[in-house]
Amino acid sequence: MGEEQLNINESLIFLQGFFKNPQRVGSVIPSSRFLAAKMIQSVPWNEVEAVAELGAGTGAITRFMKEQLNKSTKVLLFERDKRMRNNLKIAFPDFVCHSNACQLVKKMNRDGINQLDCIISGLPFFNFTSEMRETLLNQIIEALKPGGIFVAFQYSLQMKKKLAEELVIEKIEFVPFNFPPAFVYICRKRETL
Repeated sequence: MGEEQLNINESLIFLQGFFKNPQRVGSVIPSSRFLAAKMIQSVPWNEVEAVAELGAGTGAITRFMKEQLNKSTKVLLFERDKRMRNNLKIAFPDFVCHSNACQLVKKMNRDGINQLDCIISGLPFFNFTSEMRETLLNQIIEALKPGGIFVAFQYSLQMKKKLAEELVIEKIEFVPFNFPPAFVYICRKRETL
């Protein structure tokens, strides 16, 4: 009953977040466990010393990620919705929570992190203005170490061209068992410019 109750509560919080700000939340329900598992399976977690999750929401992906982390891994969670962010702080007290992913580099530097090995993103990029999308991508590129991994899910392939301009897309996987079905982009920052 506890797990089921948690899922219902998370879904309600997520739904409220969506209706309050559909451009920022992007879906009416949290990510499925199938999507969460697909998001984290391409990352060599034993090599990850610092990671950020953008748009952590209710922690659906964060929970799967936490199981893979070394105890010493530094984790930054970014979530715009205040209620979801407060819940993340309670559920993951060892992780640092911030509100604005557009300030990724500033926040990680403030937390004593020079570069990230990996960034996981649940942000609905295509819902954002082109200016905000550009800012976020610039922050992601600057934050990642050369060869660093960027894993993002989207509900369409509309970001493929834009991501390919900035990163090496290693693969795109389709996850049908999610609502709505999603595409997972596994990308890498180029080693040299």
